[in-house]
Amino acid sequence: MVRPPLTSWDRERGRQLGRLLREARGERSMVEVAAACGVSVDALRKIETGRVPTPALFTVAAVAATLAISLDDLVAACRDDGPEQDWDLPATRPRAI
Repeated sequence: MVRPPLTSWDRERGRQLGRLLREARGERSMVEVAAACGVSVDALRKIETGRVPTPALFTVAAVAATLAISLDDLVAACRDDGPEQDWDLPATRPRAI
C-alpha cells in the first residue's frame, strides 16, 4: 500500500503538535520525559521539532500521559487552524459481529 504524500497542513499540524508537547514538557529534560514514557530521546526530539509530522498514536499517547495532557486536548489544539473538514463522528458505531 502506498501512502499518499503529506500535505502542507499535515506538516504544519505536526509542528503544532511538537510545539504543544515541548511547552507541556516545561523544565523537564527531554531525557527524563523520554525515559518516563518509554520512547527514545531521538524520537521525542523529532516529534517536538516537527520532523515526524505524523507520529504513531501510541507514541503520542505515551508522551501525553507522561506530561498529563489529554489526547482530546491535543487533537482540539492541533486542528483549530486547519482546512475545513467534517470532524463529526457518529454517536454510535455499528458493532461488528
